[in-house]
Amino acid sequence: MDTKTGELLSEDVAGVNRILPHKHKYAWDLFLSSCANNWMPTEISMQEDINQWKNNEITDDEKLLVKRCLGFFAGSESLVGNNLLLSAFRFITDAECRQYILRQAFEESLHNLTIVYICDSLDLDIEEVFAAYETVPSIKAKDDFLMEITTDISRQDFKATTKEGKQEILRNLLTYYIVCEGTFFFSGFAMLLALGRQNKLQGVSDQIKYTLRDESSHIAFGTYLINTLIEQNPSIWTKTIQAEFVEHIKKAVDLEIAYAKDVLPTGILGLNADMFIDYMHYIGNRRLEAIGLDYRFPSDKNPFPWLGEVVDVQAMGNFFERRVREYQQGGALEEDF
Repeated sequence: MDTKTGELLSEDVAGVNRILPHKHKYAWDLFLSSCANNWMPTEISMQEDINQWKNNEITDDEKLLVKRCLGFFAGSESLVGNNLLLSAFRFITDAECRQYILRQAFEESLHNLTIVYICDSLDLDIEEVFAAYETVPSIKAKDDFLMEITTDISRQDFKATTKEGKQEILRNLLTYYIVCEGTFFFSGFAMLLALGRQNKLQGVSDQIKYTLRDESSHIAFGTYLINTLIEQNPSIWTKTIQAEFVEHIKKAVDLEIAYAKDVLPTGILGLNADMFIDYMHYIGNRRLEAIGLDYRFPSDKNPFPWLGEVVDVQAMGNFFERRVREYQQGGALEEDF
């Protein structure tokens, strides 16, 4: 690869990853920021959550919400992690971007640990949670859609440096960074964080705050990859692919709204399913803007302005103060959410 151009894709998929001189410092800075934001789910106490869960301070509707959200995350985090190492890392050959992808893969493993830690702590029915991608229709529909629009770029005859190959990689990045992480995760984040706002399951809420911070970084990186790949290869961003992706994001938003209606059959926690129509339209518009597409959903208001507040500097600082000294690297959390 020409170290001066910073091309994201090359034939040298197994060569030395040369980080200096910097070619994609944005990716490198995200990597450093993520490292400074290091956390472990098991550092967060779940004792009060356990007491609330066992003492029936959490309603049946709230318990359903928790199990549904964990059920989707359990399947989707695995899909994202698999795709990162089987597809993205294999074909994105830039050293700085690969460095971030390795960090992201570690964070996906932490998110899997989060699910396990919560399930173990609350003594949840493992089969109910982990089989949700097969047994809960609204969750299965989301996972099925991801599989439907994912092409197998790990196949032996795939060539990443042809125009067609680059278009398949672009589709892959759009699917996992914009549809899955950027759209499908966000109603679940809002629901679980709403519990924490009412002093319920604060341990779960704290873990979701850190997961959300990780995912925001992932989306920023994925958006950078997508825009850079298009900038380096403008001919791959055809009107056909643009129109195709607009349809994908529209379907993803519809599926997420259906999921919200399934998880919130009645209004709880100050939330109702109709609020998620506005919220998912708002999220969809942000994702479309970020990659330069003109389509906009009709609603563009965020019904949950408090989402930014629940991951503010003070909340993050309090968490880091509880950690052992050698892990205190809270400065990276001072960025605006």
